[in-house]
Amino acid sequence: MGVLSFYLVVGATTPAYAMHIMEGYLPASWAIFWWIVALPFFVLGLRSLTKITQANPELKLLLALAGAFTFVLSALKMPSVTGSCSHPTGTGLGAVLFGPLAMSVLGTLVLLFQALLLAHGGLTTLGANAFSMAIAGPFAAYWIYQLMMWLSGKQRIAIFLAAALADLLTYVITSVQLALAFPAPVGGFIASFAKFAGIFAITQVPLAISEGLLTVLVWNWLQSYTPQELELLKLIKGEPQSNESV
Repeated sequence: MGVLSFYLVVGATTPAYAMHIMEGYLPASWAIFWWIVALPFFVLGLRSLTKITQANPELKLLLALAGAFTFVLSALKMPSVTGSCSHPTGTGLGAVLFGPLAMSVLGTLVLLFQALLLAHGGLTTLGANAFSMAIAGPFAAYWIYQLMMWLSGKQRIAIFLAAALADLLTYVITSVQLALAFPAPVGGFIASFAKFAGIFAITQVPLAISEGLLTVLVWNWLQSYTPQELELLKLIKGEPQSNESV
């Protein structure tokens, strides 16, 4: 992971024109609006992370892993059409593990580091990027996971759908943000949204499927090597049994 992170910092110099809305691209009014919307989630996320780490300090390493997973995946920019690029988001795993509020902090910090280190995104557009990737995506992942577990009880399918659909929703929200800021002269918001969403969909649908599969692979690894932490989070069956024995 260290070699990959070094490559991303040093080698990835192409400007991003995708889910990470670039610096200065949004009008000031919309940039401020999305900052105001995102900040309450960040504050609540800090409280959530504080509770998690105080109650179970041994989960700090798993929190760091969730953040690193998001950083690496969301930094893998892949060419799209009309000069844009697409990338996975990596927020589904952390949302399932720690909840969407915790991921609002981890995801925002990832976006901040990428803006500063990779010129990927920006500071003025951080609020908008955080809302789409660190807030909307994780909330979608969490509720999709909960719904699928309630409907089917099949955990791997639930994790796959949570990661893949959260990835897609992130790009839908970004398309909404761009369409609101730049409505088309003919057709307004709807025409603009169709244009932005259509550009992203070409590459993002297969990327979302790939992210879902990769997240399931990482989940399998966590089950094999960190079962105690997953038990603490009540994500595997061993947790209720250990409670009965205490």
